[in-house]
Amino acid sequence: MLKIFNFLKNNKDETGVRKTTDQGSQIVTRIAPSPTGVLHVGTARTALFNYLYAKQNNGKFIVRIEDTDKERSTKEFEKDILDSLEWLGLDHDEFYRQSERGEIYRKYIEKLTEEGKAYISKEEAKEEGQRSEVIRFKNPNKEIIFEDLVRGEISFDTTELGDFIIAKSVDEPLYHLAVVVDDHEMGVTHIFRGEDGISNTPRQILIQDAIGAQRPKYAHLPLILGPDKSKLSKRHGATSLNAFREQGYFKEAILNHLAFLGWNPGDEREIFSLEELIKDFDIKKVSKGGAVFNIEKLDWFNKHYLENLNDEEILKVAKERIKEKMKSSVADYNEEIISKLIPLIRERIEKFSDLDKLIEEGEFDYYFKEPILSEPEKLIWKKSDKEKTTQHLEKVKEIISENEEKNNPDEAKELLWNYAEEVGKGDVLWPTRYALSGRDKSPDPFTLISILGKEKTLQRIINAIDKLNGNN
Repeated sequence: MLKIFNFLKNNKDETGVRKTTDQGSQIVTRIAPSPTGVLHVGTARTALFNYLYAKQNNGKFIVRIEDTDKERSTKEFEKDILDSLEWLGLDHDEFYRQSERGEIYRKYIEKLTEEGKAYISKEEAKEEGQRSEVIRFKNPNKEIIFEDLVRGEISFDTTELGDFIIAKSVDEPLYHLAVVVDDHEMGVTHIFRGEDGISNTPRQILIQDAIGAQRPKYAHLPLILGPDKSKLSKRHGATSLNAFREQGYFKEAILNHLAFLGWNPGDEREIFSLEELIKDFDIKKVSKGGAVFNIEKLDWFNKHYLENLNDEEILKVAKERIKEKMKSSVADYNEEIISKLIPLIRERIEKFSDLDKLIEEGEFDYYFKEPILSEPEKLIWKKSDKEKTTQHLEKVKEIISENEEKNNPDEAKELLWNYAEEVGKGDVLWPTRYALSGRDKSPDPFTLISILGKEKTLQRIINAIDKLNGNN
């Protein structure tokens, strides 16, 4: 359940504006996404770094939804953002929506205009027609210098900015004003954001100084790049947290990959729990250069966590996905067979969407569907014939019937190998494999026998013998 925090009423002057105070010892960070789209990996990385720094310093992590763009903001996007952060385990301590804070912004706009630090641009208001007033910040035209925690000292000559607009009216604040007011009101001490936010900083510092706010410390993180070193975008593939989640990536794998997008612990370690990241994260070890989002590396992280799942956990997911994907085609759904498929699943997938692909491509059909064998002549190996093939299948049936069930391929191989070597491996193993799978390409007959089990194996061999001899 979201914790909605009302406007703080203490520490205000007579106008309702927060007084300037030292920020104190508590670290406060924030992530401020706009609900105009789903949560992107870049925003998720920024959220992670803010979360890690706050928790490392026993501070607060704030989520603030910047939803003042009424035309583009939606509740669906807000829900995606909040659900994705919750799924990653980045729980917030406080939650706000800008759309619920209009009266707060109004007080600051009025105070700035009363003090002569902002003014109504009547000419522009006239040109705009329908707007009653556009409010500009009166730029003091001074040099801004700040120490970036990642990039060192950065300076700006603000004369180039002119008198920039901070509100369409007293009731319609624009981005820079709303952000500065929120950070001041919420006591934000550190702002970690992408390097594309550097150009916003001089305007925001000017507004901070004008309202008497304590300047937060800034860290501008490297851009996240695609494999071609251009800015990561949809043309590089999936970029949203929800898309990766739907593909079956573990949140732990995503957290590890996000952490390494710009940060390095300074040693050989690559696998971290969230608790370990909180302990070891160091903003001073974040690089300036762009960080490449490498899907192969994400797959590597995911494979690590997949390998560490126990069989019961894999069975649970595999069971759900096999039932869902094969519901219209499965003639024989069997949990015991799925359990036997776990080693094969571990070997062939890096994420659970790989399992979906295998299912959709029919790779598991022969374990759950009786082979049709519409071309029984395919049971015959090369220069063999129907009579010999029938004889070999009858012998395989006899061997399997007289022995206990074999639960792994090696045991099944021991069962048939001597006979196959004696009369010809292809003459025995090809018809056995085709009888069990109904396909030219499939796993070896020993794997099929061990997974299908004794009863199903015998049923399929008997069916193949009948088909070969035209009995059904």
